[in-house]
Amino acid sequence: MNDITGAWLGTYWQNGKPTRFEATFVQGGNTLSGSILDDGMLGEAQLTGDLVGRRIQFTKQYISSPNTPIQYTGTLSEDGNSMSGKWTIDKRHSGSWEAHRNDNDLMAELKARLAKQVPVGADL
Repeated sequence: MNDITGAWLGTYWQNGKPTRFEATFVQGGNTLSGSILDDGMLGEAQLTGDLVGRRIQFTKQYISSPNTPIQYTGTLSEDGNSMSGKWTIDKRHSGSWEAHRNDNDLMAELKARLAKQVPVGADL
């Protein structure tokens, strides 16, 4: 089973214009929850959905505009590190989207740097 829990960076296109976003997914079984922060004027949103096999679907609900849910559907890549698909508000408003795992594990990077600086046996 794929697990997409964690931070993702993505882009969606509306009327040919890209908008970047950061998503945090929390997965329990096939169920998804989490949050999205858009680089646009609407800002923060909550998400709920599911991941079955490699098929992902979730609803994005902006906190500032709770009456306009946005449906996202797509496919997770075979390696589980990217996803892409289509978003839809209604018949007139839709576009494509993609997201990639955010590899910026700052704590792991810090530990690796510290390990390089501490000579072996220095803690004796």
